[in-house]
Amino acid sequence: MFAFVLGQIIGLVRLVLVTGAFDAGTMLDPYNAANRVPETLFLLIAGGALSSAFIPTFTGFLVKEDQKSAWKLASGVGNLVALTLGVAAIIAGIFAPQIVRYFLASGFAGDPAREQLTVHLLRIMLPSAVLFGLSGLLMSILNANQVFLIPALATSMLSVGIIIGVLFLAPVMGVDGLAWGVVLGASLYLLIQIPSILKLKGRSYQFTLGVDNPAVREVLKLMGPRFIGIAVVQINLWVNIWLASWMVKGSMTSLGLGFSLMFTPLTIIAQSIATAAMPTFSAQFARNKLDEMRSSLAATLRGVIFLALPATIGLIMLRQPIVSMLLEHGAFKHEYAEMTAWALLWFTVGLLGHSLLEILSRAFYAMHDTKTPVTIGAIAMGLNIIFSFLFAAIFKSMGWMPIGGLALANSLATALEAATLFIIMRKRLNGIQGSFIGRGFMIAAITSFGMGFVLFLWLRLSGEFNVWLVGLGGIVLGGLAYGLGLIILRVPEVANLMGYLQRRLAK
Repeated sequence: MFAFVLGQIIGLVRLVLVTGAFDAGTMLDPYNAANRVPETLFLLIAGGALSSAFIPTFTGFLVKEDQKSAWKLASGVGNLVALTLGVAAIIAGIFAPQIVRYFLASGFAGDPAREQLTVHLLRIMLPSAVLFGLSGLLMSILNANQVFLIPALATSMLSVGIIIGVLFLAPVMGVDGLAWGVVLGASLYLLIQIPSILKLKGRSYQFTLGVDNPAVREVLKLMGPRFIGIAVVQINLWVNIWLASWMVKGSMTSLGLGFSLMFTPLTIIAQSIATAAMPTFSAQFARNKLDEMRSSLAATLRGVIFLALPATIGLIMLRQPIVSMLLEHGAFKHEYAEMTAWALLWFTVGLLGHSLLEILSRAFYAMHDTKTPVTIGAIAMGLNIIFSFLFAAIFKSMGWMPIGGLALANSLATALEAATLFIIMRKRLNGIQGSFIGRGFMIAAITSFGMGFVLFLWLRLSGEFNVWLVGLGGIVLGGLAYGLGLIILRVPEVANLMGYLQRRLAK
């Protein structure tokens, strides 16, 4: 979690520098649209699809201490990832104009300069898909070996590369420097993990695609449903970009920034915990210790609720000062800040759903079941697309900025997806200690709303203060109010945390 926090801080620095250096409407909208293509390729071929299928299979070999089979699997999968992503990137580069014109940002057709810039930036950033694919495999190998710090730190390398691009390349190359920063960040993402890989026991590499390896075929089989699920998610993101391209300039960038700001607590709270929990779930399932898995899952879900609920209330209450203090400077106009805060409001409504989904989906993957979460996810994202068109139209008819409707569609669909997976997993494990989780939810909700009242008073009293004082002061006050509430209510997790910290300090 420490590494994820550090990564998100670096990510916020990246957002501050990028938004201050480039106009959101004329430069960042094309950049964000172009970046969707290599990101989609990476996620489809590697990314979440690979980790969800690879880690359980690879962990199974490690549990049996069969290092030779484990590394034979890793070699075959790695070579397949590199080959597939390389070919896909070349094809996307050749047909970049058609991809942008007909599928990605049709709204740019009336502005040839933005359309051509999108195509140009897309071609620069395509190699990053291959680099990220290989990085994702190394991260999965390290996580399966219970190595988390370096892979978590590696995620911040993309931001480091972009920061270098903004500070040192952009003054000479313009927005092209930002695109080359993505490629540099992807390279650093890969390189920083290699020393840790070299330290692993029994490591080896074979120049093979592994098509005759049953373990490789098992990974590909498990990837299939997850591939479909990610494809549906990406289609939804492409639809949002397509819709935003027809809205006022800056809509695409503001929508992406709103999601990124919501994603910051999501990464720190849920992704860090889920990344650490999945190998444990996988090992418990491999040993057929479902009682242990049930307890681990319940404790993890409850812990995530204790963190996600106050983050939701706090981010909703403090969204405007946070956006203003971080982004409203340089080339980023006040109107863009207002649009970003509006998108952030509706994305944050779904923070708890996103957080629970991170944990529940990994529990299914640990049980070698990619079909169930993918099927539910595909249905949810199909609803998301429908909601996007519907809510955007409703918001527009009410005189509200329609990007809020796109954000709300995502939040509602994700909440429905998380709720459905919880119900199915409860049946699969013959319960998930529902009363234990429910009591935690009630305590977190009461304490979070108490914190929200404190923040309401703070915003009323600090209306004329400097925006940094309002934002940072609100974060500190909110955190203190929530922590005090948990202590007063004698939440067991707080006592466990304090005991853990005392033991660490004693050492």
